[in-house]
Amino acid sequence: MFGKVSLARVLLTVGGILTIIGFVAYFQGNSTLNLVGFFYGVPVFLGGLALQAAQLEPAPYSKPTPPEVLKLREEQATPTQNQVRKDVTRYRYGQSAHLEESLERIGVDPAGDDCPQLEAIREEEIDGCYALILEFASGTVPIALWQEKREKIERFFGPNVRAEVIPTGQTHLEVALITRLEADTLAADQATAQVES
Repeated sequence: MFGKVSLARVLLTVGGILTIIGFVAYFQGNSTLNLVGFFYGVPVFLGGLALQAAQLEPAPYSKPTPPEVLKLREEQATPTQNQVRKDVTRYRYGQSAHLEESLERIGVDPAGDDCPQLEAIREEEIDGCYALILEFASGTVPIALWQEKREKIERFFGPNVRAEVIPTGQTHLEVALITRLEADTLAADQATAQVES
């Protein structure tokens, strides 16, 4: 719940109110309120400004999640899918992009400031399975590199997740994290075992 509220805005509001009370109290000669306003209001307000500068807005949903997909999420979503969804839809502080560390570990985060940006998410049903779709602006990272890293993305966000990388433009793509049902997982393991033998 706290991640859904901007801590920076809360501190700016509280700090602003206390500072105004301090100014009013100063001009009215009320030294107690004056001290409270200045000694608490100004630092809280400055803390709010600092957080505002380091704040990363929650990723929006590109379209509403239908009730049948919400039901599918409850039945099929893996803990990792739920964690990713919750993490990217709350305020973050001190990061330049959502999933920044994850993208770095996967190998699609370039050195420098042009990190792929998560623009939105959505939830869908794909082949009867729950899918969390992450919509990225890829920046300077070529989409071919994302496609090369598909298996690594799958392992990183697994277990029981199948990943698909879908280009949607020259610099935009979607990463679909699709729940792998038990039968699908068994079939995939058998196919891997046949390839290896």
